[in-house]
Amino acid sequence: MNPVIGLDVSKGESQIQAFLDKGKPYRKSFSIKHDIKGLENLLEFLHEVEKLANGNQPTVVLESTGHYHYPVTQFLEEQNYVYIIVNPLISHRTKSSSLRKVKTDAIDAYHLCELFYKEELEPYKKRGIQLLNLRNLTRQQESIAEISAKAKLQLHSLLDQVFPEYRGVFGSLYSKVSLLTLLAFPTSEAVLRASERELSEMISELCKSRSELWAQERAKKLKEAARRNPFQNNLYQSNIFNLEMLVRLVLQYQEHLSKIATEIDALAKEVEEYHLLQSIPGIGEKIAATIISEIGEINRFDSAKKLVAFAGVDPSVYSSGKFTASVNRITKRGSNRLRHALYMAVQSSIRDSRKKKTTDEIIARNKRLREFYDKKREEGKPFRVAVIACVNKLLHWIYALLKNRTTFQDIA
Repeated sequence: MNPVIGLDVSKGESQIQAFLDKGKPYRKSFSIKHDIKGLENLLEFLHEVEKLANGNQPTVVLESTGHYHYPVTQFLEEQNYVYIIVNPLISHRTKSSSLRKVKTDAIDAYHLCELFYKEELEPYKKRGIQLLNLRNLTRQQESIAEISAKAKLQLHSLLDQVFPEYRGVFGSLYSKVSLLTLLAFPTSEAVLRASERELSEMISELCKSRSELWAQERAKKLKEAARRNPFQNNLYQSNIFNLEMLVRLVLQYQEHLSKIATEIDALAKEVEEYHLLQSIPGIGEKIAATIISEIGEINRFDSAKKLVAFAGVDPSVYSSGKFTASVNRITKRGSNRLRHALYMAVQSSIRDSRKKKTTDEIIARNKRLREFYDKKREEGKPFRVAVIACVNKLLHWIYALLKNRTTFQDIA
């Protein structure tokens, strides 16, 4: 016998259907909660099916559901049960094969069992805890960076309505010394009430790495900006309140991002693949950490083509009858975070590495990738098509060096 249990996972609960063998469903489907009691009931049912199947341990099949299936998969790992996580696109194709349009959790669980016997599904290859921790951190970093960028845009917009001349006082509006100064003096009125010496001493205290002369120059610039400011009297106190709140938010986000970056750096340094990826010119610490955390263990992929498909940069193919599409876009069905990181890596790799151009010769950070990019452009490929071709090439290099545990220079 070849028993299987299909789990249709939803938020907080799962619908369960069992088959003892192909075409032999066992019992009616039932649901369990994702709590201790519910998972214990699942374990009892697994033992029951195993006993009826002459001691053959049942395989558990479930769909990938974001994070909802994590309690179940962790429980199955702890109990040493084999499970298969199915791509929703594959399971949807099986459900759509029926002429009847019926959609229930019980039927979905039933179809997952049928899918097990129809398709050659591979057991889920468990990823290492270290790389999963790294992935969680890099994803959180990306999420907070997006929120921080939105807060900065709101701050920029509000500053136009309160103190637009403040921009230009410091080299960067969003540097810590700039934000803390703006928090202390959010309006031109507050700046003009203080003496230049008071401003200079406060700026000097906030940025001890710079000289007193630099602080005095910033204080002088701040005074001049306050005098030029068109909003000498702010009619809307709400704008000042919101400005101060946004400044504090941006400062908090910067602090969180700094802590996450430190944690990522400490964790990534323990991973050998992290250092191997940085041997490729154009891939720095942040991009290397993102790429390796999204790829995971390279042994999960049997070939470079599967890694390319996982990144979603493989070309789609459409052919019907005598028609074959000549324009094929990439599938974009893989990891969008990995795809974005690779795109940024290529952009960095093909860029000129010179700070000042002294000759007409282009010296890219990654000469080999730049030569490949130029070749594609000479063939008449548009910019984005050429870049995606470079992403594909880069993925093949990454696969080779991770498989062979070697650096980029050693790849023939």
